[in-house]
Amino acid sequence: MKHIRNFCIIAHIDHGKSTLADRLLEFTKTIQVTGGQMLDDMELEKERGITIKSHAIQMEYVYKGEKYVLNLIDTPGHVDFSYEVSRSIAACEGALLVVDATQGVQAQTISNLYMAIEHNLEIIPVINKVDMPSAMPEEVEDEIVELIGCDKKDIIRASGKTGEGVEDILQAVVERVPHPVGDDQAPLQALIFDSVFNSFRGIIAYFKVLNGVIKKGDSVKFFNTGMEYVADEVGVLKMDMVPRKELRTGEVGYIISGIKDAKEVKVGDTITHTVRSCEAAIEGFQEVKPMVFAGVYPIDPSEYENLRASLEKLQLNDASLTFTPESSVALGFGFRCGFLGLLHMEIVQERLDREFNMDVITTVPNVSYLVYDKLGNEREVHNPSGLPDPTMIDHIEEPYIRASIITNVNFIGPIMKLCIDKRGELINQEYVSGNRVELHFMLPLGEIVIDFYDKLKSISKGYASFDYHIDSFRPSRLVKLDILLNGEAVDALSTLTHHDNAATFGRRMCEKLKELIPRQQFDIAIQAAIGAKIVARETIKCVRKDVTAKCYGGDVSRKRKLLEKQKKGKKRMKQIGNVEVPQKAFLAVLKLD
Repeated sequence: MKHIRNFCIIAHIDHGKSTLADRLLEFTKTIQVTGGQMLDDMELEKERGITIKSHAIQMEYVYKGEKYVLNLIDTPGHVDFSYEVSRSIAACEGALLVVDATQGVQAQTISNLYMAIEHNLEIIPVINKVDMPSAMPEEVEDEIVELIGCDKKDIIRASGKTGEGVEDILQAVVERVPHPVGDDQAPLQALIFDSVFNSFRGIIAYFKVLNGVIKKGDSVKFFNTGMEYVADEVGVLKMDMVPRKELRTGEVGYIISGIKDAKEVKVGDTITHTVRSCEAAIEGFQEVKPMVFAGVYPIDPSEYENLRASLEKLQLNDASLTFTPESSVALGFGFRCGFLGLLHMEIVQERLDREFNMDVITTVPNVSYLVYDKLGNEREVHNPSGLPDPTMIDHIEEPYIRASIITNVNFIGPIMKLCIDKRGELINQEYVSGNRVELHFMLPLGEIVIDFYDKLKSISKGYASFDYHIDSFRPSRLVKLDILLNGEAVDALSTLTHHDNAATFGRRMCEKLKELIPRQQFDIAIQAAIGAKIVARETIKCVRKDVTAKCYGGDVSRKRKLLEKQKKGKKRMKQIGNVEVPQKAFLAVLKLD
């Protein structure tokens, strides 16, 4: 155990942690880097240049004549994947805090840092990209000293591109990160921090041994689910999985035991032996709290069961995804999915398409609300169609977040205006260093769900970083806005919105739908309604055949007779005709500016 070090890399998005991880792997001769991020192996990660999944890998490093085993976990940097980071931190004793020398400390850096400090991790600050012409290492050093109160000499200057400072990082990991503590002789306790699905071997769980020893062929049980298995294979994670006979306390590895059902593996569960099992599960593992909810429906209703299987397999690989079945009048059977944010939702949609060939329709995203009725009962509602009758509602509470935005002083004005337009309240502002300022806002989560992040990036020219956590629920004047087509409500388009914004939002939705819904043989009325009150209306004119073309000359009553006949036909058609809402109309509602 004295020669094992478990550490992760935490940073804001785009601060170069995956490139730095590659240099560490190259320096320890673990792999031959052939270009591109070696650990980001998903197509989507390569295309977008972001880390979506945490990746664990083992390196061997010789220091002062002794061989050390270093287990590195590379983590995502985007605010939507902070759950992945929390799981990686639970399996480590130390963390490299990577800060970009050209951009300085940003919001997600602070958020991940606090998470690491809560778990008592040893923090090693690293300034990356010092070779860039626009680097400001001295200023960034001051920011880090102010943030974590370390000495300047503790900060390592490095470059993932040139490889500068990589050896210093490895030495610091060996010297500063404490080795894992545990008891080889105690009953087995191992924390599952990730799992993947393999179509040949079943479900593979990644774990860290806290106490005891696990050997190949042991009969083990998962503590929370109570299921028992035989460990067919255990081993360590290098670029591929390397089987071993046993894994001892402090080591990070994987277990294959032929598990077929996704529900049997819970991330955060404890593995122990069936005989001489441990007394309690491992503490300190937070439950995931989804922030954004949206309905996911198969385009072809017969694909419903396939969609369920795909979501279960995806949930193994992405534990922050939650889903429950639901049905909709317009879209049939589907699932109500909970995501951590909009980017997370987009990634899940992309992965369903690429990895499982599922074509899905996603409804307007919304958040969960607490509804209190006149009898004092409370219920949680994720979907506007789940609201009780308006006459029964006493009040509705919506979730508020505490947001922290770090930006350049020049952009304070536009950012404050954006937040206040979104019904935000400024709590305080602090100057971080030089010309950078941190703003703290209380914002309703429902307002930032759709396009807040994009707008923030565009008004700050990309210089603002954003991070948030749920604060509390507060009473709010919320109303249900229904969209009616020919008097029929389309439940997939209904939203819960604030009373002040409802009329303008309804008007914009009607205008957008008028452009997107194809013309029919009869007039289509598109209306936005709050309860029984219509707040906006647009009409899609019918496609008409000129039935009077064959009348030349003669009395006007002949023309009128033909037009009346056509009018009757249109009326009958309107009663039996139904309006198809195209998929792009659902998507366009998300992009309403």
